Amino acid sequence: MTTKTVSDHNAAVIESRDQLIAHLASGEKPAARWRIGTEHEKFVYALGDHHAPSYDEPAGIRALLGELVQHGWRPVEEGGNVIALSGADGSVSLEPAGQFELSGAPLENLHQTCAETGRHLAQVKAAGEALGIGFLGLGMWPDKTRAELPIMPKGRYAIMLRHMPRVGTMGLDMMLRTCTIQVNLDYASEADMAKKFRVGLALQPLATALFANSPFTEGKPNGFLSYRSHIWSDTDPARTGMLPFVFEDGFGYERYADYMLDVPMYFVYRDGRYIDAAGLSFRDFLRGELSVLPGEKPTLDDWNDHLSTAFPEVRLKTFLEMRGADGGPWNRICALPALWVGLLYDQGALDAAWDLVKDWTLDERQTLRDSVPRLGLAAPLPGGGTLRDIAGAVLDIATLGLRARGRTNAAGDDETGFLEPLREIVRSGKVPAEQLLERYHGAWGGDVSKVYAEASF
Repeated sequence: MTTKTVSDHNAAVIESRDQLIAHLASGEKPAARWRIGTEHEKFVYALGDHHAPSYDEPAGIRALLGELVQHGWRPVEEGGNVIALSGADGSVSLEPAGQFELSGAPLENLHQTCAETGRHLAQVKAAGEALGIGFLGLGMWPDKTRAELPIMPKGRYAIMLRHMPRVGTMGLDMMLRTCTIQVNLDYASEADMAKKFRVGLALQPLATALFANSPFTEGKPNGFLSYRSHIWSDTDPARTGMLPFVFEDGFGYERYADYMLDVPMYFVYRDGRYIDAAGLSFRDFLRGELSVLPGEKPTLDDWNDHLSTAFPEVRLKTFLEMRGADGGPWNRICALPALWVGLLYDQGALDAAWDLVKDWTLDERQTLRDSVPRLGLAAPLPGGGTLRDIAGAVLDIATLGLRARGRTNAAGDDETGFLEPLREIVRSGKVPAEQLLERYHGAWGGDVSKVYAEASF
């Protein structure tokens, strides 16, 4: 989730819907300027007893942020509390229950992405060793109830925590108990954005399956391979889902802007604080009729904030976010951007990926998305077979896309090696959650606490 780091005092006031649309179009870039932004979250726990540290306790989250300042990060404050860090590698921020996130810098190639990830993990592990803190790479807390988890002192989270139970049964689980890996990618034109959006939505269930890594809830198997993905099915229907309109003829910036105008608001940020606007209309705001700020019109910063409060499987800002993957270990952090860069950043690969999914109907896409959290690669595929039947072909397309990019490191290696963890999953037929469940029922003897030794960074 986005952390507010700058004041909105000097932001331009929005007077019309056309400005909202133009802002989405402003993300267009020639291919030479396309970048890769990778975000990854991990759970923070005390090494001694595995509890989730609160913000203020000794050796807690505040102390962890303080340790990272020694590595060159600059603190970002809200209400007198350090709630994020900024630096050359992007930003470090806190999810609602203290999940630790790196929102990486926009980088040119996957070698840089993996180097950035490695630097970050080395820093947090050093900070963790000083404080007796560990970091867990899963998609959901394997053993924590909601009541056992702390809340971070961020104004927007207080608003969301109040609002979530009004609109769904699992929104609090999403906020407090999950972690993800995401990648942010660019587009050249409205048509390019639309095609990438469609391919991203159609194949997002495959990413969910390959990265499925959340089979435990409160110490026991929960019946899912990606419970994190299942949680989104009843978080808030007004701001989640597969966005069927993206596949309609004529889809573009205007249609997405209209969708976002219909997504209820969460908040408005003014003078260093978050004003509760949960459930109110951005359309009213555009008319100067928002009840909590009567007579005031939104700024571009307000629109950017609002764009960050929708949570579909793929999200548009001035770039596209791929949002289907569970959190996981270091090599899968690098594998997710490799998958999507390979599919979306080469025209031949993008065309081939679209040819693979273009005939799927709305109902077939939705059925696939709904079945993947339980079944993973065994989910039934439109037209027959299972998701595993096309997984290898999709990875082949991504491989060709990465090879065509020709981005090599100092040793002459291209980017295709970052896909190897996913190829191993397809070869075995077992997604990460299935491997964890095998150990739970076998070597772990039904003791889920063993996951800390096996899934920590």
